[in-house]
Amino acid sequence: MQENEFRTEGEIENVTETEGVTENTYEYLVGRERIVSTDGVELWAEEFGSPGDPAVLLIMGAQAQGVQWNDGLVRRLVDGGRRVVRYDHRDTGRSSTVDYAARPYTVADLASDALAVLDAFGVDRAHLVGASLGGIIAQRIAVTAPERVLTLTSLSSQPLGTDTAAAVLRAMEGTPPSPDELPPPAPELLAALASAFPGPDTGPEEYLALRLPLWRVLHGPVRPFVEEEYRAMERRVYERARDLLAGLNHTLAGAAGGDSTADLASVTAPTLVLHGTEDPMFPPPHAEATAAAIPGARLVMVEGMGHTLPPALDTRLADEILRHTA
Repeated sequence: MQENEFRTEGEIENVTETEGVTENTYEYLVGRERIVSTDGVELWAEEFGSPGDPAVLLIMGAQAQGVQWNDGLVRRLVDGGRRVVRYDHRDTGRSSTVDYAARPYTVADLASDALAVLDAFGVDRAHLVGASLGGIIAQRIAVTAPERVLTLTSLSSQPLGTDTAAAVLRAMEGTPPSPDELPPPAPELLAALASAFPGPDTGPEEYLALRLPLWRVLHGPVRPFVEEEYRAMERRVYERARDLLAGLNHTLAGAAGGDSTADLASVTAPTLVLHGTEDPMFPPPHAEATAAAIPGARLVMVEGMGHTLPPALDTRLADEILRHTA
């Protein structure tokens, strides 16, 4: 197989709609897979493209698997001359699950995991692209290991050092944010989150029924919501997960860090802040604060985008990343 060719795997079975049955077959990209051992855990990872091309490390958000970076986005980055690496965080997908009570971890540990993935693929320096919590992880690496970072892209994220868990808790209690705090998640998102997590014996259809209302809110009200795309994604997540609830440990990890937004003043990597105008998790002031905290950062707002990465935006996001990493 040539380095720029793709293999595909698997199919999603026919999906039943309320008004009938729509048949969809989804073929997934399969890269050069690797299991990365680090800090007592094993991380699933895969790469695409030519090893001689500049590397882009895609870092997903809390509770999210690496394959939730759309295959279409990966294809476009590889076609643009990038070597692309994506991976499952600890406690997601095919990576190890952790007994958090016995072995707690922080964002610093998740950042170390990302660097271990780069090491495993022999990458000294990479373009970092992080979504949501992944943006926080990428920012931390840019602060603590600047020699490993070619560029930084913070996507649908917020500034390093923001206490999201506390903000969510106060919002759920009805306590308004203080004047110096960034705005909390939208009330409709908090309501959707309260009923979006499966039990230990949840079957696939029940799981989808729990998750789709959350994705509808995260997607935002402006762009068309293509339910079949989210069904396919969540079915893949369900089939790959060792433990669907383990990813909730990421919330604890995010609350346990000791980083400060002021640390971002030391970032020297060229930085792009990409954010949706309709993000219900981190409203636009989070993006503005991130860009303001990083010297020379460029802020690009994507009209109508929420806190998801729908395939309809693959080309736009890939173009922004390719331009920034050129």
